[in-house]
Amino acid sequence: MGREEGGVVIFGAKEASKIVEELGASFSAGKTRTYEWRRSQLKSLLKVAKEHEQEIIDALSGDLSKPEFEAYVQEIAMLKNSCKLALKELKHWMAPEKVKTSLTTFPSSAEIVYEPLGVVLVISAWNYPFLLSLDPVVGAIAAGNAVVLKPSEIAPASSKLLAKLLGEYMDTSSIRVVEGAVEETSALLEQKWDKICYTGNARVGRIVMAAAAKHLTPVLLELGGKSPVIVDSGINLQVTTRRIIAGKWGCNNGQACISPDYIITTKDFAPKLVDSLKLELEKCYGKSPLESKDLSRIVNSNHWNRLKKLLDDERVSGKIVHGGEVEETKLRIAPTILLDVPRDSLIMNEEIFGPLLPIITVEKLEESFDIINSGTKPLAAYLFTDDKKLKQLFVKNVSAGGLVINDTTIHLAVHTLPFGGVGESGIGAYHGKFSFDAFSHKKAVVYRSFAGDASIRYAPYTKGKLRLLRALMGGSIWGIIKAIFGWSN
Repeated sequence: MGREEGGVVIFGAKEASKIVEELGASFSAGKTRTYEWRRSQLKSLLKVAKEHEQEIIDALSGDLSKPEFEAYVQEIAMLKNSCKLALKELKHWMAPEKVKTSLTTFPSSAEIVYEPLGVVLVISAWNYPFLLSLDPVVGAIAAGNAVVLKPSEIAPASSKLLAKLLGEYMDTSSIRVVEGAVEETSALLEQKWDKICYTGNARVGRIVMAAAAKHLTPVLLELGGKSPVIVDSGINLQVTTRRIIAGKWGCNNGQACISPDYIITTKDFAPKLVDSLKLELEKCYGKSPLESKDLSRIVNSNHWNRLKKLLDDERVSGKIVHGGEVEETKLRIAPTILLDVPRDSLIMNEEIFGPLLPIITVEKLEESFDIINSGTKPLAAYLFTDDKKLKQLFVKNVSAGGLVINDTTIHLAVHTLPFGGVGESGIGAYHGKFSFDAFSHKKAVVYRSFAGDASIRYAPYTKGKLRLLRALMGGSIWGIIKAIFGWSN
């Protein structure tokens, strides 16, 4: 896709500009706006997921040693469901939305018209390289946009397969994949887009936002953060433990933006919780979890070293109550539980994004809200309790992208809910109809006839006209009658 210089293929600002220009021409010609084009491209994307399932599973295994179960359930099946939902609801989503008008504009009608934004850029993440690449693309296509997808270079097998399959199945006059790393991403960010969707960390999120600001480009940022889990006593301990394990280690071995990052529980209950976690972890991953085929590996040596540094912190290393085993050659780290880690330690002040799970203890669970709110707003927050009052306090007092009570991560699968962050965990939301909305402009349209033209709005302005306008805008029928007939109070 780039030019060749000295045997090296270069993709720079010139190549990026050409792609934007070509896709812009396709969009301007109206190609992507039609119902037929949108439907055909969504069906092609569904074909990719259906006909190349094994290739996708193999690529995910190559990039992350992702178990086939997780690859299918958490990526392939969810992508299929997104495509099917969009295909089913597309006509309904595209239809103008009728809205009420006011007495001031009588007689009139109004509607909201959903208009595609134009040429959009999707920059994806490595941890769910198919779902996080293609789920936003589903929304962008459904909304009628031309799209450039930039997959993550940290998952090279998935990136290569995405480029190959989308090149074969999709309309390349309107949908392109650009592979590469920092240089290619930087070249793309120099261009003027109609929207940028980025999934990743807050550091890069700031870079994306700064680049977008130069052109006043709107952004959708799905970032992450430290997602807490509050665990009450008096709950079903086995179910609670299994659901925490599923959300933490059953989601890419903790390498997921909504995986539980740390637990808060009471000092009295912590020992029971730790014992249950140990028992259920052994059931799931055996006595030698480094050898388990049901756990993803750490994505690369940089991330493995980052996690090892968190474990080696002298303030933290003595707090390990389970796990801690590492294997550098295979980039493996066992599920690890740490108890009573200092709140000002490194592990408690950066997103872990891996198989380490600290537990901090409090006297009363209500203290948890202040602990959570003292940091940046997380992408997700979880509570396990049967206490109705505690549930209400949790929903009222904790600000996060999404909340789940008595489970973890499952809100991701509820297409009727928006998925996104708040504050440092992200800007905007998508999934289901919210994906369509994220890549659409809601255009306000008012219709009037030439009938009912009133002189009241035109000069010369009189006190009588002003009285009538005050009454009209106040919505008082009695006030309007008085103004018409010039009656005083």
